[in-house]
Amino acid sequence: MELTILITLIVVLILIGFLVFFKRKKVTEIETVDIEREIRKAEEKAFHLVKEAQEKAERLLKEADEKAQSIISEAQKEAERLRKELEEKRKEVKEWEENIQTKEKQLERKWELLERREEDLYKREREIREAEKQLEEKKKELIQREQIISSEEEEIKKLKQQEILELQRIASLTFEEARQELMKRVEEESKLEAIKIMKKIEEEAREKAEFEAKRILTTALQRISPQIAINYTTTSVELPSNEFKGRIIGREGRNIRTFELLTGVDLIIDDTPDIVTISSFDPMRREIAREALERLIQDGRIHPARIEEIVDEVKKEMDERIRKMGEETVFELGLHDINPGLYYYIGKLYFRTSYSQNVLLHSKEVAHLAGLLAEELNLDAKLARRAGLLHDIGKAVSHELAGSHTDVGVELCKKYGEPEAVINAIKAHHEEEAVRYPEVALVCAADALSAARPGARRETLEAYLKRLEKLEEIVKSFKGVANAYAVQAGREIRVIVNPEEITDEETFVLSRDIAKKIEEEMDYPGQIKVVVIRELRHVEYAK
Repeated sequence: MELTILITLIVVLILIGFLVFFKRKKVTEIETVDIEREIRKAEEKAFHLVKEAQEKAERLLKEADEKAQSIISEAQKEAERLRKELEEKRKEVKEWEENIQTKEKQLERKWELLERREEDLYKREREIREAEKQLEEKKKELIQREQIISSEEEEIKKLKQQEILELQRIASLTFEEARQELMKRVEEESKLEAIKIMKKIEEEAREKAEFEAKRILTTALQRISPQIAINYTTTSVELPSNEFKGRIIGREGRNIRTFELLTGVDLIIDDTPDIVTISSFDPMRREIAREALERLIQDGRIHPARIEEIVDEVKKEMDERIRKMGEETVFELGLHDINPGLYYYIGKLYFRTSYSQNVLLHSKEVAHLAGLLAEELNLDAKLARRAGLLHDIGKAVSHELAGSHTDVGVELCKKYGEPEAVINAIKAHHEEEAVRYPEVALVCAADALSAARPGARRETLEAYLKRLEKLEEIVKSFKGVANAYAVQAGREIRVIVNPEEITDEETFVLSRDIAKKIEEEMDYPGQIKVVVIRELRHVEYAK
């Protein structure tokens, strides 16, 4: 509508323009006034037409706005209605989805139930088949036993007939023949008596040997008084005064950060007066840190440059100190012919622990015990001490190289020309190969004595006793176990079974089941040896 009005106005104005133009050409100068009057009339008329067109346009616009508002409100109402319908549809769809999900879950549960039933049926079918096989085997055994019984009955009949014939023969013997028969029977009875006497002598010899072994062990143990070799994970350093704590920390903590970075330890500075604690799992790092800190305190100049200088000095001196410690250990044990290349590795054992037991002190203890036992048994005591000292040498570098400490120890000893008995001791003390030398057997025994003593390895007495009690309880929970004894500080469990309930074949399965259950339910150092013993005794009394 607005476009129509505008076009109309433009056309009117154009016509007025043409009219004025033509009139100006035709009129003369005298008629100018009339023309101007006509022009004004035309302008007024055009003004009225424009005003009417504007009013009409405004009215049309107002009507259009009202119509548009009504259309928008209707559209909004329709949209609201559609939205509500859509929400209802969504709710319905959601309910359908939930119903479908619940039905799917029900189907899954039913499927799982069917699978379980199928498995149960399969197991039952298998058990039935096994039972049928066992019945067949039992049937065959019964048939075989019937055949054996029938054959034994026939043999008994034959023996009876032979006995009757023998009695008949004896009855018809001459004096000389009877004397020879009697001598033959006396000889057989004498052989039986001789076997009994031999068995008795053997038992007495075994008891005497056991007594002698105990005497040798107790004598050797009495001649050595080892310390309990335990290293902890912290070391304390005393300070001249409490003011040194601030100097150790340094401005904004730069001194303590430098020290910890260079030594690889943690410095614990707390409220404890005049004490600083060095914490690290590595004893060598703790020792370097302790020595460096003590020198810094003594020097008094504590700053990053001085800390780095002192730590470097201590690290350089530590290697020589380790080598000297190994040399002193070798000379203490009288093993002067050991290759000097092993001194460093022997000394390094001092800074290694096994279940909190110092490895060097443990190795020295094993060497002393093995040597004393060898002297009591008239064996090579020097070789026993040598094998005892080097049996754990691989632990000096096993944490730095790949492989077990036994493999690393064998390589080291072969490299420095150690005898075959030492190689055998390294392998045999963990049962990786059989014992080939009597001195090696003494090293294994000394190793067990050193490690199995209560308190030798860090463990409170209460925890130690509880662990042994739990070990025995686990074993006694199995069917057919008559008794169980934890020995060797819990490193071995001996299981005595009831022979009426457990067969020889079942003892093998029982030992594996016990070992598996111990692995699942217990935490323990090293390994636990499970020994299952089944003894069947038949007793009869001669009256």
